[in-house]
Amino acid sequence: MKRHPFEAARLLAGLAALTVGVGYGLDALGLWQAPGLWLFLVLPVGLALSGTAAARASVRRRRTPPMDPPPPTLS
Repeated sequence: MKRHPFEAARLLAGLAALTVGVGYGLDALGLWQAPGLWLFLVLPVGLALSGTAAARASVRRRRTPPMDPPPPTLS
């Protein structure tokens, strides 16, 4: 399996969307009375945090020098 770098921005965006979905789902089932304003504001705040994390990762990537390639192996 191909490994890929961890992206905190995607994690935050996914958690925000999951929180909204679970909140509305529980409200629809009648298990929880969701405050409308709270659920309405979770997604924009989560996306703002996600954008901030993506910007910080981009700046960090530009400032970090590239790694040396791995030494060749004999097959």
